[in-house]
Amino acid sequence: MTLEQLRIFIAVAEREHLTQAADALALTPSAVSASIRALEERYDTPLFHRMGRGIQLNDAGRQFLTKARATLAAARNAEMALAELAGLQRGTLAVHASQTIASYWLPPLLLAFHRQYPLIALSLTIGNTSSVAQAVRDGTADLGLVEDGVDEPELVVTPLGDDHITIVVAPDHAWADGRALDRAALLDAEWIMREQGSGTRSAFEARLAALDITPSQLKVALALPSNEAVRSAVLAGPYAAVASELVVAPHLQAGLLCRANLDLPPRPFSLLHHRQRHQSRAAQALAHIVQAA
Repeated sequence: MTLEQLRIFIAVAEREHLTQAADALALTPSAVSASIRALEERYDTPLFHRMGRGIQLNDAGRQFLTKARATLAAARNAEMALAELAGLQRGTLAVHASQTIASYWLPPLLLAFHRQYPLIALSLTIGNTSSVAQAVRDGTADLGLVEDGVDEPELVVTPLGDDHITIVVAPDHAWADGRALDRAALLDAEWIMREQGSGTRSAFEARLAALDITPSQLKVALALPSNEAVRSAVLAGPYAAVASELVVAPHLQAGLLCRANLDLPPRPFSLLHHRQRHQSRAAQALAHIVQAA
C-alpha cells in the first residue's frame, strides 16, 4: 500500500465519484479506478458498492477511511519535520481550495510561491467549503482557502478579502431587463444551484433567509457540482443562478449573461489552518503571499 493509493482512496471516498476525484487530483479517471481496484484486490476487501456507473462507500470503506486519513496526516507531519531542516529547499505543501478561489483567484499566487520556492512540491486539490475544511481538520491539507465563513473550533480562520456574488440569467430571461426582484419573483423562478456544501450556495441561502425564504421553497431544476456547469446551464435555458463575479465577468461583458436586480452581500475569502498542528515554513510562506494579495 502506498501513500498515493491512500490519497486517491480518500479523494474518491469523500466524493463517492471517480471522475470528480480524478479532476481534484489532476489524474485520469482510469488511473483513479485502477488504483482503487488494486487496493481492493491486494487486500481482498471491497471498499465501495458499485451500482451501475455509480460508486458508494461500503462499511469496510467507511472504517478504512478514518485510518487512511490518520495515516496520511502522520506521513505528512513526518515529511514536514524533515523539510523544516532543509529550510524551504525541499518538501511538500498541500493546499485545498474551493472552486472559485482555486480556478479564478489563487493560481497567480501559487505561481508567485513557486517562483520564490521552486523546490517545494505544491499540490492543489479543489473541493467545496465543506470538503476543504474537512481536509484541514484531518491534516490532509496544510492550508485551506474557502469562499465562505467557517465556524470550526479546531481551525484558525483568517479573512483575506471579499468576493462579490450576483444572480445571473440569459439575455432572453424576463429578469434581464433589470426589473427589481421581490420575494414572489424569487419563489416563482426556476434555479440552477451549486451542490450542498458550496460557499456560493451558502451565501445565497443566507440572503434568502433575510427575505423569509427557505431553500426548500425554491424551484431548483438542477444542483450541479461546479461553477462552469452552473454557468453553462444558465446559458442554455430559462433559469437563474448565483455565481461569483469572478466566474461570470467575461460572459457579462460579452452580453452572454445579464445581472438580475437583487443586491447580494459580499462573502469573505478565508484562509484556514489547524489550530494545534505545526505550521511548516512553507505553509507560513504561502499564507504570507495570499494575505498580501
